[in-house]
Amino acid sequence: MGRKLGTLVILILVVVFAYIGYRYFGFRSANAVSEAAFIKSDRLANLAFKVGGKVTKMVKRENEPVKKGELLAVIDPTDLEIAKKELLHTIESLEKSLDAMKLKKIRLKESLSLKTSIAGSDMESVAMKLQSLEYRIKAAQTKLEKLNKDTLRYKKMMEKRLIASSDFETIRTQRDALSDEIEGMKREYRSLQAAQKGSLDAFRLTKVEQRLIAELQKGIEAKTQALKSKRQALLEIDKKIGYTYLYAPFDGVIAKKFIEAPHVVKRGSPVYALVDTSALYCEVLLSEKKMKGVEPGNSATVTVDAAGGRKIEGKVESIAPTSASTFSLVPRDIASGEFTKLDQRFKIRISLDDIKELRAGMSASVAIERR
Repeated sequence: MGRKLGTLVILILVVVFAYIGYRYFGFRSANAVSEAAFIKSDRLANLAFKVGGKVTKMVKRENEPVKKGELLAVIDPTDLEIAKKELLHTIESLEKSLDAMKLKKIRLKESLSLKTSIAGSDMESVAMKLQSLEYRIKAAQTKLEKLNKDTLRYKKMMEKRLIASSDFETIRTQRDALSDEIEGMKREYRSLQAAQKGSLDAFRLTKVEQRLIAELQKGIEAKTQALKSKRQALLEIDKKIGYTYLYAPFDGVIAKKFIEAPHVVKRGSPVYALVDTSALYCEVLLSEKKMKGVEPGNSATVTVDAAGGRKIEGKVESIAPTSASTFSLVPRDIASGEFTKLDQRFKIRISLDDIKELRAGMSASVAIERR
């Protein structure tokens, strides 16, 4: 009786283990199973300032929820504000200097236009007077030559008592008067020549002023460029002052606080780590030997121990086109011909139907239904 009972127990145990083995291997055959799975977030970011400086205020604590656009930390902007004031003063000085140069140029151009017109008119008028006077002097000199001859002839005739002395005095008086007139015209001619030189000097001065206007224009262009550069620098300083305030880029929870105020940081140094707990998914590293039948859209069951072993339904979203080792910093060297075949793993992304109680970084077990 005892022997029969023992045999029955053994048979029952064999059946139970056979059933368990059947279920186990059947499950493994129908599903790709992996223990190398982790809960991750699409939005997990290290937040840093775009400028360096002394952090004077840290607003949030670790594990504290934040809203998009909420202030997180502040850098002391004093140095930047001082630089901005200096730049504003420089810009103001440049603007005043530029306005003065532009006004001077306008006045010079107006004055130059008038001076050029006057100098040109004077030169033309004097030239015409000189030409006219030159003709008159030549005509008077021709007439004087004739009167000189007549005076000599009249003198001889008077000495021979052929004419009265009054006739001789008359012709000599005419000669002397014409000679004096010619001398007057020559003095006037020399005066006109001096006036012509003065008009020419005035005209040359307008050329100098034209060069001065050209130099002023070059100076205006240089100052305009300098002013443009300073205004651009002012915009950059305003940006940097804005960068002294660190805001949350999205809704989430402070996962880590890297520093405490006061603290001097460099540009780009992490201040907070922010995670969006509403954008969680499961990432699986699946052996290439288990990839058969695993495709996007397949159903998956994710078991998270930290959530009390709760099973969460999901779906395969994507499969990496390369193995996880493809982008290794130290790639395998097979140039020597020595090669050991290693099992490669591929990253698979699984969307989750329920993310309640989950946290980024939790480990999980995954069973992906094969097709």
